[in-house]
Amino acid sequence: MVKDGILYGLGSNDAGGCLVSLLATFCYFYHRTDLTYNVLFVASAEEEISGANGLELLIKDNDLPPHDFAIVGEPTEMHLAIAEKGLMVVDCTAHGKAGHAAREEGDNAIYKALQDIQWIQNYQFPKVSPVLGPIKMSVTVINAGKQHNVVPDACTFTIDCRVTEQYTLQEVLETIQANIQSTAQARSIRLKPSSIPMEHPIVQAGLALGRTTYGSPTTSDQAVLDCQSLKMGPGHSGRSHTADEFIYLSEIEEGIDLYIKMLGKVIL
Repeated sequence: MVKDGILYGLGSNDAGGCLVSLLATFCYFYHRTDLTYNVLFVASAEEEISGANGLELLIKDNDLPPHDFAIVGEPTEMHLAIAEKGLMVVDCTAHGKAGHAAREEGDNAIYKALQDIQWIQNYQFPKVSPVLGPIKMSVTVINAGKQHNVVPDACTFTIDCRVTEQYTLQEVLETIQANIQSTAQARSIRLKPSSIPMEHPIVQAGLALGRTTYGSPTTSDQAVLDCQSLKMGPGHSGRSHTADEFIYLSEIEEGIDLYIKMLGKVIL
């Protein structure tokens, strides 16, 4: 729905506005014959669920022509996310022994899990990224028990790990496994942190237009790209995934204008 210059709807801000702006930019350059680069437009799926059948599938099957750098459309208010944290989801299980809750029986798996969760909450990885800051670990899901009078023999919980370039995902996983008593298994170690140098021409083009740089704590399709990439797009990240998600039409128009000006400095 469009009202008073605002487009409302789930996905309008993240990342429909970026999609429209990038497509319009692609169309602007499409018929040019003086480009120093070929321009490729990819509208992929499954980014929000970290699925393997979107951009990652195109790369894996070699369906993309050679590519030197990419702009990933995400709501950044058209500022330059020159680095992005990787994502690793870790499923953990604390093991105990069942018993009757009324007697001194069993070994409560919840209490074991609580000790591990406290370590996760308090632990700080020694190496801190100059752009992305520290690694962030958050326990986001926990499940245990089937009835009130039985001491649970298992407690499962999930850790959301936001990883920087200072550690590999495997190193982070091994650190977790070495410090908790629960078993810990990563769902995937493929969503790596990413970055692009400040001196890259596309970054310099953005800075020349008054844009600022920052490190992003969230993950996008950058994690599966095999080239240098910049995350940038119209919209505000704080509106994403909300009941009244929206984007201003003026933001989309600004996005098109800035994309064209930035790319013009690089590919013409």
